Amino acid sequence: MADGNFDDRMAYISAKAQDVLGEVPEQITTPGGKSRSSIRLHFKDWSAIATLRENFRRTHLEAYVLEQLAPHCDDIPKVLGVSDDVLFQSDTGDIRLSEEVLVHEEADQVELAAEACAGLFRIHAAARKTDLAEMMPHLGSNRDWIINLVGSVDALQAYSMGLSKDFDFVAVAERMDQPGRQFLKWDCRSGNAAIGYDGYVRWFDFEYAGVRHGAEDFAWLIADETWPVAPDKMADVMIDTFDHSSGYEIEDYLDYLSVYVTLHSVQRLKLIQKEVKKRGWLSKDRVIRYDDAGVHPDYAAQLCRVGAYFSAQSNLTAPLTRNFESAGRAFRAIAEG
Repeated sequence: MADGNFDDRMAYISAKAQDVLGEVPEQITTPGGKSRSSIRLHFKDWSAIATLRENFRRTHLEAYVLEQLAPHCDDIPKVLGVSDDVLFQSDTGDIRLSEEVLVHEEADQVELAAEACAGLFRIHAAARKTDLAEMMPHLGSNRDWIINLVGSVDALQAYSMGLSKDFDFVAVAERMDQPGRQFLKWDCRSGNAAIGYDGYVRWFDFEYAGVRHGAEDFAWLIADETWPVAPDKMADVMIDTFDHSSGYEIEDYLDYLSVYVTLHSVQRLKLIQKEVKKRGWLSKDRVIRYDDAGVHPDYAAQLCRVGAYFSAQSNLTAPLTRNFESAGRAFRAIAEG
């Protein structure tokens, strides 16, 4: 976005802030860069987040979701007001979970992971007290989406001697063909959660929210390539924080999660490959600072560790484990040389 357009956008949001919040911000900062939809407004004694998306409908959808959830949980931002195409919401904190988790030792990282997952389960439980499951769009509900998701495993062939004949494409596709029954946030990468001034982990950015199985939210976190918590530790976190009132048996839930994490790991690997071709490898500092795709060989190798572990947890995806292990060796070689 050109600076001129950016300045016009900031002036427009400032005017809306005066109308909705009764104040003009003293300063505006852009934590994710000038091209992002959300910015931070700094007032004398407080701050807020303003969101101006290109898609008018998504802004109002996000506001609706947050307003429906607000009476039932405190794991999300509060809507401060909406004016035309600008959403104003409470500031969940200027320290992203993706940054905070990196400065801790393993035990504290696992504790942060547990807080983040427990928050997602609370959001899901809150949604079940509303009509969001009936009102929201169904995600990944068409045949082509499922075929694309499962077919993406072909990307692993470049790092190994092809896929095993034991991988049953049809069976995996049938496992992914889930009727939408649970509201979910979607895009639960660790960069979309923040540590509040009260030390509380809260999730933000609900523009892609919809309805599906529910475990997908946790797959986004577990297969976030910058997430440093080991996959076996995340499996333990899921067991410890599982909401037994969700309507699912934990064994079936964890099996579905394993299959979905496996496929989502491939999707993230494909994104990294695409970005490498376009921009080359990036520094870890840049990736974390701007909440960018994890375009670094160490992050790609981490995805392979996740994929190898979770693929092995289900008979449906176990044939892919060796492919992830081979790809991991390739990315570790790149990182070393």
